Amino acid sequence: MSELEKPDLSKFLNSLDLTTMRKRHLDMVLDIEHRAYQNPWSRTVFESELSQGITRSYIVALNGRVVVGYCGVLYVVDEAHITNIAVDPNWHRMHIGTRLLSDMVRRAWNRRIGAITLEVRVSNFNAQRLYQKFGFQPAGVRKGYYQESNEDALIMWAYDVDSPEYHERLLNIEAQAGIVVESLRRRRHIWS
Repeated sequence: MSELEKPDLSKFLNSLDLTTMRKRHLDMVLDIEHRAYQNPWSRTVFESELSQGITRSYIVALNGRVVVGYCGVLYVVDEAHITNIAVDPNWHRMHIGTRLLSDMVRRAWNRRIGAITLEVRVSNFNAQRLYQKFGFQPAGVRKGYYQESNEDALIMWAYDVDSPEYHERLLNIEAQAGIVVESLRRRRHIWS
């Protein structure tokens, strides 16, 4: 997409429909998955994840009827693990990853989750910067985690995501990206 074709960023981000991933989205999700990852998940893996019920949450970002990104999380007691996040390469640099991660953090908060973890390639500095903005910090390395390239994964954790301080951070991230999240703003009084 050329610069001339890109919409006003704030207007675009707020027009995206973030909704629960369904099987009908999988063709577009798999297209992005294959372009984003060297060792993409299969349809069977996604279908299995979608069938796990309340222990998983998968969302898609829709621009009209087109999936432009997606994110998944696994819940274990009071922790969450971001299993997968990707944005269509044609839509990079549009803060879609920020919008997806913001939504997942809010979903975790609604479940009283206190900590969130994820793995990221040690060479993926752009993703690491995004995660650090959300308070994720390096906590370890999984050697050879990405089998197709034998690349290590950086394990990152964000703690106290259920705290008022973290939610101020989240509101600031959303404001900087131009994301309007009224439901969270109305809840701010809870921490006052």
